[in-house]
Amino acid sequence: METQELTHYKSLVAKLPSLRKEIGKIIVGQEDAINEILISLLAGGHCLLEGVPGLAKTLMVKTMSEALEMSFKRVQFTPDLMPGDIIGTEILEEDHETGKKFFKFNQGPIFANVVLADEINRTPPKTQAALLEAMQEGKVTYGGADYQLPKPFLIIATQNPIEQAGTYPLPEAQLDRFLLYIKLSYPSEMEELNVLKSTTGTKRPVLNTILTDNEIIDLQRLTREVHISEELIGFINKLVRATRPDGSPSAFVKQWCDWGAGPRAGQALVLCAKARAVLHERFSVIPEDIHALAYPILRHRIAMNFRAEAEAITTDHVIKDLLTTIKS
Repeated sequence: METQELTHYKSLVAKLPSLRKEIGKIIVGQEDAINEILISLLAGGHCLLEGVPGLAKTLMVKTMSEALEMSFKRVQFTPDLMPGDIIGTEILEEDHETGKKFFKFNQGPIFANVVLADEINRTPPKTQAALLEAMQEGKVTYGGADYQLPKPFLIIATQNPIEQAGTYPLPEAQLDRFLLYIKLSYPSEMEELNVLKSTTGTKRPVLNTILTDNEIIDLQRLTREVHISEELIGFINKLVRATRPDGSPSAFVKQWCDWGAGPRAGQALVLCAKARAVLHERFSVIPEDIHALAYPILRHRIAMNFRAEAEAITTDHVIKDLLTTIKS
């Protein structure tokens, strides 16, 4: 890396603490969730947010997009939502000079830098699948033509864990395409007190733009250049493979799991560990990066058996056991 390029990257990385501070003007607490969303952005992936109503999921995403000078669209997923409502549709128009009529593709809300898929599990699988190509390929195909999505591109989906009536659980194939599965918890007592004080008055903090879209693309490029040792890549490989009951060194996994994570989980863990290093202003991955991200990366890629569900054994229990069993 040349000196001038390195200086440019360092100046961008130095802006990241200011970015988190700017988001903190609006969002009180939820630091882990904010960091994980930013990690997903730097790694070039998408994330699924799960939390009870009222935890500011929508506000969090909108605030981040404002501080990053990124276009933002929100789609409320409902049982009657159609794929065309997300990706767009063709409309019939007329050329006023020639009088000829033609079809023109009218872009849907998917054509934004940040797309919030609110309550994604409230729409049928057919509509959920409309996101698959966009998430994986960064483009939309309609009428035989490809339409490239803007860059950077980030889909953040939310779901409510307490209302299951009238919902359609995400298929495993689509879950696996989410880089991170982020669980939001209730704020602490002091954080909730600050929320009450800061959100019930007339003043709303003014957000400053910290990073542009081109600067984010540069940071995504930097993320892939971050160093990770062969030993840590080996640890990630062993960790992911240990989630699979066949051949796992963990008796816990063999007892409670039906199947484990695929190779995409290892790729996600390497990339996100690099992104976390950048977020902490480092250019090399350390074991702490992997341990911190194992939960949001693996929790939706492990299937528990019926006995585990009956005993309330979750994927987080499995990951905790593996991080103790598998040594870096």
